Amino acid sequence: METSKLKKFAQHARRSLIEQVSNKLKLVLAQDSAARRENPKAVAEIEKRIFGVSGKYTDNCTLTTDDSRRQAQLVERVAYIWFNRFCALRFMDVNRYTRIGVVSPAEGQFQPEILAEAKMGHIDEGMVDESARQRIFTLLDGKTPSQDPQAEAYRLLVVAICNYWHGSMPFMFERIADYTELLMPDDLLSGKSILAYTREAMTPDVCEDVEVIGWLYQFYISEKKNEVFEGLKKNKKITPENIPAATQLFTPHWIVRYLVENSLGRLWMLNRSDSRLVEQMDYYIKPPIDDKSGPESDFLRISSPEEIKICDPACGSGHMLTYAFDLLYAIYEEEGYEAAEIPSMILKNNLFGVEIDERAGELAAFALTMKARAKQRRFFRKQVLPNICVLENIQFGEGELKEYMNFIGRDLFTAPLQTTLRQFEEADNFGSLIRPDITDVEETVRVLESRDVSGKLFLKATHDKVLQALRQADYLSPKYHVVIANPPYMGGKGMNGRLKVFLQEYYLNYKSDLFSAFVVRCSELGTERSDIGIMSPNVWMYIASHERLRTFLTEDCALYSLVELPLTGFKGATVQICAYNFSNKRSPNLKGGYIRLVDFKGADEEMSDLTKKAIADSNCGWFYRASVKDFWKIPGRPIAYWVSSELREAFQHFPRFSEY
Repeated sequence: METSKLKKFAQHARRSLIEQVSNKLKLVLAQDSAARRENPKAVAEIEKRIFGVSGKYTDNCTLTTDDSRRQAQLVERVAYIWFNRFCALRFMDVNRYTRIGVVSPAEGQFQPEILAEAKMGHIDEGMVDESARQRIFTLLDGKTPSQDPQAEAYRLLVVAICNYWHGSMPFMFERIADYTELLMPDDLLSGKSILAYTREAMTPDVCEDVEVIGWLYQFYISEKKNEVFEGLKKNKKITPENIPAATQLFTPHWIVRYLVENSLGRLWMLNRSDSRLVEQMDYYIKPPIDDKSGPESDFLRISSPEEIKICDPACGSGHMLTYAFDLLYAIYEEEGYEAAEIPSMILKNNLFGVEIDERAGELAAFALTMKARAKQRRFFRKQVLPNICVLENIQFGEGELKEYMNFIGRDLFTAPLQTTLRQFEEADNFGSLIRPDITDVEETVRVLESRDVSGKLFLKATHDKVLQALRQADYLSPKYHVVIANPPYMGGKGMNGRLKVFLQEYYLNYKSDLFSAFVVRCSELGTERSDIGIMSPNVWMYIASHERLRTFLTEDCALYSLVELPLTGFKGATVQICAYNFSNKRSPNLKGGYIRLVDFKGADEEMSDLTKKAIADSNCGWFYRASVKDFWKIPGRPIAYWVSSELREAFQHFPRFSEY
């Protein structure tokens, strides 16, 4: 996918929307504004978010530093909400998932199709309620005074459509009846409006694949990412709210395929050796057949596709999960499942994502929904929501849990349960690295959901927080057969104080970089013999601070595939990258396949081609077959830092990889 045009659009859209929302905010908060007369509750909500519970805006008020920060956060949030919605609506328009073009004109027209139809007296009763329909018609008929009746009518149509899609996709289209609507950009119809630029960038060609949404998000936050990195140069640590911008990195599609095909694909092929799934997996490295012991026999047993649970604990906008959807669909088809039921079954049973960034989590859920809709045209009617968990901070006030436990019954609240309820106080900082103490999450949730607290107002709020904490803990329980991730990369220099202390306490041997701790955590999230796929910097193979991770991957676990790229191999990263798969069960004699591309030049397309060539031709010169215990004997591994100092002398005579 050509992304330069998308990048230019997303960066322009962010700046433009922030400016428009900021200007709209000033108008809304003015003392004599129409918004104060017509929507006093929404204005009060804005003031509360900026000034706190008791604050109120006046024309001559001076914002404190905290007020300014909260105002900037509010503007940023609203700007992105509308960017998200406009892009989602455009994607659905292009793919004809909407009944009528909401942000797109009909062929040969200039105005959005839904507005053109409304001007002719046609508004879908199923999508726009009667009250809104009447307001729109009176505006367009000139019966309601307005400076720009078409613009006002169109705004009402957009709000109505967003509310309509709330039923199918509440994660993307929150019901609009508050300040979000008040702060909607005014210019939506001109040739220089945000929608005009959206249509220009999101052409039918780029909307053929839902990954366009992920690219747009990465580009949307790219300028904020640059700001965070500039702050690092001045020794400013990365705060929890800036972790997503600092660590968000869209995974190239070929690497996604490599990781998923050598984890999910491998798991299925080991269980169904005669499966034709292999025919569509260009990056799958087939396990070699040992002349003495025959095919690989020590693997996780799966009896049906419904059993398979796949997790991406740092899912971003869902790129790993959407390709896993494609492979799973082929698996279900091969097993003879009814085509109309497969998309729902995949979303219900198989795919799970965890994320700390609310925006990215929304996009992951949207991407999976679009995948399902592409396969089943009536999917929206099924009301099936993807299993995407955006981790929230959950805090309990002093004495709050004590009163709740007394009401529910103290016997249920074991020490591990009480600890778990406190573990999500900084979920936005620690994310999936949190290890819940409780092990019987599902049973505890079932018991608590059966308790009636509806008549206890204050206990109800505590009850909801307890259930939310437990549901988050359930996502972070070790139950997955496949775990795949492009985890966040962050060295100690960028970590905020609390994150550094957390790693020191819980990931002592892997504290030098966030990705290192995530590798271990991904392994823990899997059941025994599960398959893990990771994309990360390649430094763990070379430097002393990652010696324990090297031991973990090649001795405690079984690193059975790896492709190592040159610095140019992934233009989105500023470090050298590698992608690798391992089993979380020790298997030193397991035969693996390893690809070394560090002496080649090129970007995604060249690396993809070289990888496929290596997999197809093991004699190509940059593909190595070796048992896991002999991974470090592969030519080109550095002499300076081996798995342990005792092995250095043994390995120092191996030739360095230089002739390729």
